Amino acid sequence: MTSTPLAGRLDGLLFFPVTAYGPEGGLDLDAFRAHVRAGVEAGAAAVFACCGTGEFHALAPDEYRACVAAAVEEAAGRVPVVAGTGYGTALAVHYAKLAEEAGADGLLALPPYLVVPDQEGLLRHYTALAAATALDVIVYQRDNAVLTPATAVALARVDRIIGLKDGHGDLDLMQRIVSAVRTEGLDLLYFNGLPTAELTGPAYRGIGVTLYSSAVFCFAPEIALAFHRALGRGDDATVNRLVDGFYRPLVELRSQGRGYAVSLVKAGVRLRGLDVGEVRPPLSEPTPAHIKELAGLVERGLALVDADGGTVPPDADGGRADAVEGAR
Repeated sequence: MTSTPLAGRLDGLLFFPVTAYGPEGGLDLDAFRAHVRAGVEAGAAAVFACCGTGEFHALAPDEYRACVAAAVEEAAGRVPVVAGTGYGTALAVHYAKLAEEAGADGLLALPPYLVVPDQEGLLRHYTALAAATALDVIVYQRDNAVLTPATAVALARVDRIIGLKDGHGDLDLMQRIVSAVRTEGLDLLYFNGLPTAELTGPAYRGIGVTLYSSAVFCFAPEIALAFHRALGRGDDATVNRLVDGFYRPLVELRSQGRGYAVSLVKAGVRLRGLDVGEVRPPLSEPTPAHIKELAGLVERGLALVDADGGTVPPDADGGRADAVEGAR
C-alpha cells in the first residue's frame, strides 16, 4: 500500500550505484562513498544500494551491511536508500534485517535463488520478507519470479509491499497487472526495471509506468537526466535523438557480452574518472575493444546533450569529467 513515507519519496530518476572494489578485490568504501555522493549531488531521486548493478550476488553479509550503511551516511536523508535483498527466504530475511540495522529506508526484493517457484510460493516468500522488518518492500519481477495479475493483487494487499519493478518486459502482462490492481481499488508503485530502461521508457510510460532505474546515470548522469527530463515533458524529438544516437547503440553493445549489464556500467564509471575496480567472479570484464566503443558512445551522448543545451554538472574538481579518461 502506497500510503508510506518511502512511496511518497520515490519520484524521479533512480540511481543504482556499482559497488567499488580495490586492487586486491576487497571493498573500497571510500570510492563507493564518492560514487554515491556524486550521484546524489547530480540529482538522483533515490539510491538503490547493493542491487543488481551493485553486485548483490557477490557480497558477503558484512560487506553488504557496510555498503548499505555507507550509502545511508552519504545520502544523509536527502534521498531514500533502498537495499537489495534476495536468495531463499531465510537469507533474504537475514539481509533485510542487516539493511534495517544499517538505516535503509526500504528493500528491493530480488528473485529467489535458483528454484522456479509457483505463484503460491512467490506470495509466501514476499509476504514473509515483508513481515520480517519495518522496511517497505519493492518486488523485482524477472527471470524465475514473474507474477500473474492475481498474485500482484494479493501482494498489493500485504502490509509494507509498496511496489513492483518489472524486469520481465512483457507489456501485455504489465498492463493486466496495473489494471487488476487498480480495479481492486489498491495501489502499487510500478517501475521499469529492464536493463537500459530508457530504451523502453516511452512504451512503459504509455501504460502508466513512469518510474525507472537508470544504469546510465552511474557513469553519465548528464545524459540520463537529459533523457528523463525530455521523456517527462513529452519532448519526443530529444527522446528520439538520444535513443538513436546513444541508447540504442549502447544496448547493442551491451548485448555483445554476458554480464555486460553490470560490467559495462562499471567500466563506464571508470572511464569517467572514478576507479571502482573490476567486477567480481563469476562476472568478467568487457573486452578492451568494447570499452573503447563505450568511450565513444559516451562522447557522442554528451555531445547530443550539449547540442540540446543540457546542463553538464561539474566533477569533484569543478570541471567537466573527461568521458574517455583511461580508455586509451
